[in-house]
Amino acid sequence: MTEENSIRKRNRAIVRTLLAAVSIWCAGSMAGVGAELYRTKVTVTGQGEANRIAGFATCLEDVLIKVSGAQKLAGDRRLAAYKSKAKDFVTTFSYRDQFLGKPIRDEQGTRDRPYDLTVDFEESKIDEILRKLGLKPWLSHRPVLAVFVAMEQGPRKFVVTIDGTQSDLQRDALLAAADKRGMLIVLPGAAALAKSNITGETLGKTPLSALAPVAAEQDAEAVLTGRLVWDDRQLGWATQWQIDWAGRTHRWQVSGVTFDEAFRRGIGGAAQVLSGQYQSGQTPALR
Repeated sequence: MTEENSIRKRNRAIVRTLLAAVSIWCAGSMAGVGAELYRTKVTVTGQGEANRIAGFATCLEDVLIKVSGAQKLAGDRRLAAYKSKAKDFVTTFSYRDQFLGKPIRDEQGTRDRPYDLTVDFEESKIDEILRKLGLKPWLSHRPVLAVFVAMEQGPRKFVVTIDGTQSDLQRDALLAAADKRGMLIVLPGAAALAKSNITGETLGKTPLSALAPVAAEQDAEAVLTGRLVWDDRQLGWATQWQIDWAGRTHRWQVSGVTFDEAFRRGIGGAAQVLSGQYQSGQTPALR
């Protein structure tokens, strides 16, 4: 390889890293402040009223968790009454065709066409629901969260990074989970991990204090670590999470889930710790 080609290769890598970093900042920033906390989205089939009403109900649960930071609301039976009339709390909604630009093949394809349904809720009404549930909106500063996740599936072990191609799917899922929970996250770069001798095999044994310098380089204010191991019997991921905050170590786990759900539980649990929406002796992510 000539020196010129080597320089071009390095420049392309730098551009990819910068673009990825910008995408993280944008995803987290949009979700983390002001009225954006009261907005969320879900995938629905078609634009019919029945699917829209079901989408509103799903979005209501998500936005209550997002605004409060209380992951423990996931699946809470008390939400059923509010979800049944979720449309009463909606201010605006819009659709985005996931197949935009692709031809409609037939009638069945038209009916089954997936859409992103984005929903804005009335802030005062969401705040009132939270009050009735014994919670309150988390409107104060949300710490930037450095997330270190090790994935293990058979002999394949790696850490999810901002610039590693082998973890593209996991990186996107982490960003989506952060957006859904209203958190700003940063992920480590491959070079920073190599410099600190952190790998998919060693991350679980690495103390959080050793990860702090890597997190500090990205202006992170808290560190969340996770370990996901594929379980052939459950056909899902067994996950373990840990965060240190306010002088306490919090750990929780979940098994038999997709990595998308595992990331939502991980970042949601961290949000619950950081927001103070938990009780002494509880695990951060109850469901």
